[in-house]
Amino acid sequence: MRAWHVESLGAPNDVMRLVETPAPRPGPGQVTVRVAACALGFPDVLMCRAGYQHQPALPFSPGAEIYGEIAETGPGVELGERGLAPGSQVIALGVGLHGGLADVALTDASLVFQAPECLDVAESAALVGAYLTGWLALTRSARLRAGEVLLVHAAAGGVGSAAVQLGLAAGATVIGVTRGERKAAVVRELGAHHVIDRERESVIDVVHQLTDGRGADVAFDPVGGPSWLESTKCVAFEGRLVLIGFAGGEVLSQKLNHPLVKNYSIIGVNSGLYTARHPEIVGQAVAEISDLAVRGAIRPLIGERVPFANAPRALQDLDDGVTVGRMVVMVDDSAI
Repeated sequence: MRAWHVESLGAPNDVMRLVETPAPRPGPGQVTVRVAACALGFPDVLMCRAGYQHQPALPFSPGAEIYGEIAETGPGVELGERGLAPGSQVIALGVGLHGGLADVALTDASLVFQAPECLDVAESAALVGAYLTGWLALTRSARLRAGEVLLVHAAAGGVGSAAVQLGLAAGATVIGVTRGERKAAVVRELGAHHVIDRERESVIDVVHQLTDGRGADVAFDPVGGPSWLESTKCVAFEGRLVLIGFAGGEVLSQKLNHPLVKNYSIIGVNSGLYTARHPEIVGQAVAEISDLAVRGAIRPLIGERVPFANAPRALQDLDDGVTVGRMVVMVDDSAI
């Protein structure tokens, strides 16, 4: 089979090589998926650069968000009660060495789910990862409620655009923060009530103006650095700051007297820990996310459908911060 391998560590364009390799075989509790499309995420970039908290051994195939069909099941795997069998169309989260930038991916049976029929191939691949992170952050951890104000940083990105849609579905007033008019237009099209272009406006000032000085109830931050400091200065009383990652590259330390005197909570969300420790919670999240998709409340924002041969360039674009929405590699090029 074809597979993109990361054979050393560094920038995606420099370290990925297309190889022919035997397809992985499923072990106990595992399944293989014949991949049609693979959505890329910032963790894939970090793994190329050895900056992710879970680093697979070299060589490995990136790509944790997969759409395709079940190819083979390992010993002890029973999928019948979930309506699945070899040949079923599924969305899946890849794990370990054999990710979705290959003709066949390997994953745990607990991380394979029936694909909703309302989405196309690329949208199906992009449904689980970003929306799972958003659901865990906003629904489970921050307990976002109708009528509250949600501030979303990097709102035109893959995870940010999912958070905007989930916030709207929850009945929140959504303020999306992005950079530049091109991305601001995308966030408006997503339906955000207010859009802040940080190249032209002060995030802190605009949030205070929009909320009559009260601030945002929940801030969703996949960027870190300056975005995090902005959130601490415009968070409401009893607000919740949800830390998703550090896509901006800067990991800050914070004096803990500040959340004390302003009375706000800091919540960290690592979706990978749920897939490893609590697959039942992941299953609940995917069921609710799929229902929202069927109802038309959410739809993945696809920035580009990328031919398989261009996968390293797509990951490099993600690394360089020039993408909008999700970059999806069409492993089956005929599906473009």
